[in-house]
Amino acid sequence: MTMNDTVLSLQNVNKKFGQNRILNGLNIDIYRGEFVTLLGESGCGKTTTLRLVAGLEQLDSGNIVLDGADVGNMPPDKRNVNTVFQNYALFPHMSVFDNIAYGPKVRGITKQELKTKVLATLELVRMTGYEKRMPHQLSGGQRQRVAIARALINKPLILLLDEPLGALDQKLRQHMQGELKSIQEQAGVTFVYVTHDQDEALNMSDRIGVMRGGTFLQIGTPREIYEEPRDLFVAEFIGERNIIPVKVAEHTHGNTTVHMGGSRIIARKNEKLAEGAACHAAILADRAVFTRDIAGIDANVITARVVSTSYTGSRLKTTVETNDEITLTIIEYGSAVAAPLRAKVYIAICPEDIILL
Repeated sequence: MTMNDTVLSLQNVNKKFGQNRILNGLNIDIYRGEFVTLLGESGCGKTTTLRLVAGLEQLDSGNIVLDGADVGNMPPDKRNVNTVFQNYALFPHMSVFDNIAYGPKVRGITKQELKTKVLATLELVRMTGYEKRMPHQLSGGQRQRVAIARALINKPLILLLDEPLGALDQKLRQHMQGELKSIQEQAGVTFVYVTHDQDEALNMSDRIGVMRGGTFLQIGTPREIYEEPRDLFVAEFIGERNIIPVKVAEHTHGNTTVHMGGSRIIARKNEKLAEGAACHAAILADRAVFTRDIAGIDANVITARVVSTSYTGSRLKTTVETNDEITLTIIEYGSAVAAPLRAKVYIAICPEDIILL
């Protein structure tokens, strides 16, 4: 993958259904061999974007450029893209082999070439030995792999995936995330993936486009989206984060000081915010930590009392309330021990972990 090898470019794409504007000036360049995820709440335009790229919906305005050619007005069968849907859409009366072979067979290749291609594709999706089975004899994860194999066998420029893991149980879904990324890397095909599940997006993607209201609020790597949200919605949507109303006090020594309730808190510098401006402090719940040694600590220290605790096996979530009635959530991993309810606690937060938006 090289960042100057654009395989798909959406340029000022707009789409309405009736009076409802679904996409509003959407722009993104997707590079060859990338795994890009469109992430957002239901109704933000993710699936409509996929259907426009596939040719299943018609543009109102803008351009869809595929491998250098404008395909906005081309029918679906003239675009070198394939789609995998959540329901897999396998032919129930055909074997695994025949399901995967359907596309190449229509194109009229020889039987030997067809067999070679199908078996190679089965090996790619780790389904060797299943070619004679019928779809009803497969698990959900296996049916999904067959659907992906059927979509990949003709080597599309782009594979579009519309929440293909949505019908799987949680454990299988988590397993298939790794499998799907591995298949994408081995196939070398560009994947454009739609989901509302942030964990899926963070686990698999090279880049994520966070959508809201038919446009992208932020496009970046998983780490950029998680660590450096540029928008309050992105900060709230990605990760478990405390979002606290604050007011800017001053900019000094590479930081910005804010009023949080009756306390002065040092945050990461944001000179775009004027002194006295109201804004929000965004703090990841696992970056706020309990501390006993508050003397000389190089961090903000907040005094609070424990309101509730929740244990989920791999992590402990504690909710606390400050003297200013500000609620904070702290997440600890491993063998953390829950503090007693109403216990007085000290919480340390490094200035770099407080983003002002």
